[in-house]
Amino acid sequence: MKEGVGRKEAVNIREEIPALRTAAEGWSPTQVLQWAFQTFGGTVAISSAFGAEGMVLIDIAFRVHENLRVFTLDTDFLFPETYSLMDRVEQKYGITIERVSPLLSPEEQERAFGAALWRRDPDQCCNVRKVEPLRRKLGELQAWITSIRRDQTPARASAGKIEWDGKFGLVKINPLADWSSKQVWQYISEHDVPYNALHDRSYPSVGCTHCTRAVGPGENSRAGRWAGYSKTECGLHEIEPAPETQG
Repeated sequence: MKEGVGRKEAVNIREEIPALRTAAEGWSPTQVLQWAFQTFGGTVAISSAFGAEGMVLIDIAFRVHENLRVFTLDTDFLFPETYSLMDRVEQKYGITIERVSPLLSPEEQERAFGAALWRRDPDQCCNVRKVEPLRRKLGELQAWITSIRRDQTPARASAGKIEWDGKFGLVKINPLADWSSKQVWQYISEHDVPYNALHDRSYPSVGCTHCTRAVGPGENSRAGRWAGYSKTECGLHEIEPAPETQG
């Protein structure tokens, strides 16, 4: 297994992204992950919030490469059920989750921005507790792996299985991009994958306690995130349009 590409090689890989993006459309999640680990070694890591998709991704990745790196953005506002699941993940897969914290504690954030920032300016709250911590973490890596799917939000509809992340300046890998929710839950059932107990209580998408509620009958699966706001993303997944090909 390679130790990972250097900065100079990463530039060359960026130039290959359009061809890789096209080729990867025919790859299974296992094949995408095999490419990721063989190419980047210890300089690639899985980012997970431990939703259903995240759990499937970790399970598949562990079957490909047991010595995998997994990190999470611990906002200090996660549900107890999420923290409990993280403990189960560490026990089941024998890994240590890298927990990335904001620079500001909740108390320091309140002093800097006022009380309940998530209610007054959820974008700023996400920036402090998710985006900037992610930026710091990705500065250590050459590539990151996510569990986003194209049918989750309009912003993710054009996600490639392999793409260049222009916002954070590294390769982004989305092995489950073309999966459906049905495929995710079928995999969980067939492979006895642990999942967040909140999913059984009408929380199909789980984020921070302040900005996540249960979803009602007939509502979109992400209707419980930032309810009452037009916001649908926390700022981590801004997808660049696929490069045009010359005919």
